Amino acid sequence: METKSSLSEPFIPVEQIDYAAGSVVSKTIVKNPSGNITLFAFDQGEGLSEHSSPHEAFVQVLDGKAEITIGGKKHIVPAGQCILMPSNVPHALKALEQFKMMLVMIRN
Repeated sequence: METKSSLSEPFIPVEQIDYAAGSVVSKTIVKNPSGNITLFAFDQGEGLSEHSSPHEAFVQVLDGKAEITIGGKKHIVPAGQCILMPSNVPHALKALEQFKMMLVMIRN
């Protein structure tokens, strides 16, 4: 995933990022003015504190299970499921177990 030419080759997102003990690891796949695609790997118990973004976001859980809170409502999202995070709505994530996700940020 290091060169632009590799972007046109098939890949398995969950295999492109590894867990690190006590950490949140991220890897940017695509970043441009219209949005970005980033992979994340969260160790159990790790997370992102509540914040908001001016952009809409699409999250696909690739491995494990997360608690994703959007606008005060908690959702348990396991591997294979997706959730949309609207712009300007506070959200937070917590790894109930190790989990990996793909975040697609859509800029307006």
